[in-house]
Amino acid sequence: MKKWLIGFDIGGTKCAAIIGYTENGGINITAKSVFATADYPSPYACIDKFILEVEILLRKNPDVSPQALGISCGGPLDSKLGIIQSPPNLPLWDEVHICEILENHFHIPVKLCNDADACALAEWKFGAGKNTQNMAFLTFGTGLGAGLILNGQLYSGSCGMAGECGHIRLAPTGPTGYGKAGSFEGFCSGGGIAQLGKMYAANHLPLSWCKTPEDIPNITTKLLAEAAHNNDAGAIEVFRQSGEKLGYGLAILIDLLNLEKIVIGSVFQRCEELLRPEMEKILQKETLKQSLAACRIVPAELKENIGDIAALSVAAL
Repeated sequence: MKKWLIGFDIGGTKCAAIIGYTENGGINITAKSVFATADYPSPYACIDKFILEVEILLRKNPDVSPQALGISCGGPLDSKLGIIQSPPNLPLWDEVHICEILENHFHIPVKLCNDADACALAEWKFGAGKNTQNMAFLTFGTGLGAGLILNGQLYSGSCGMAGECGHIRLAPTGPTGYGKAGSFEGFCSGGGIAQLGKMYAANHLPLSWCKTPEDIPNITTKLLAEAAHNNDAGAIEVFRQSGEKLGYGLAILIDLLNLEKIVIGSVFQRCEELLRPEMEKILQKETLKQSLAACRIVPAELKENIGDIAALSVAAL
């Protein structure tokens, strides 16, 4: 039987209102509307815009009767109380009681989830982690965070902060991520790889992708990936360094949690062949053999739809 759902994917750059449904173990997106977060800097203006977009979508689909609403948003947040608590990429979103606001408007249950947890739910129920009992989803996007499924349940920890693996320090120095030089996020995120590229360029100019010191600030992960895919040795070395630290970070997660699958999104999904060789080499050296043999590391399956399906997956909880 169909269960109709509403999703609200809140990001620092854009927000999406999604209508979809679950049926026969799958999930389907029926309608979607996207708007720029910066156009609605006040959280309450953004929520009003979301409500308006949902009402427009529902008018266009009059047979749809939603039964639940799910919100995916970067933390910190209190998923139990339904409060968004000052995420760094959402200025002014301070103690926003979003679930209460939307429950009062739509008169259906509303659930809030950290975006990494929401993506873990999506990949677990409908993607690469299907039929597993113990898995982790790693964002590997602008930053690095993990959503954890342990013993067949989402694990969020005592105050909703479980899975913040990006804060683990992997080296005394290095690129900065999560406010910490040498962190897992510093080495394994879009921002971190760009920093590694800038560090490399500063000592190896000129390069095909950076010819002068003035070009260094313009280095991006996308630029590096394009150069590496064109067999540029310097860009390949940058990804080798990131892949090495990815191996060290994953070894910790595998030894600690005895996972059967790790699903990795975004940069890993697009650059797996550049990151995996060094990652595998380090995993073979660093990880308990039985634990590594039990665990598969795969790219996210839901790809560009993951944010939409994540929000709907929260509603389906």
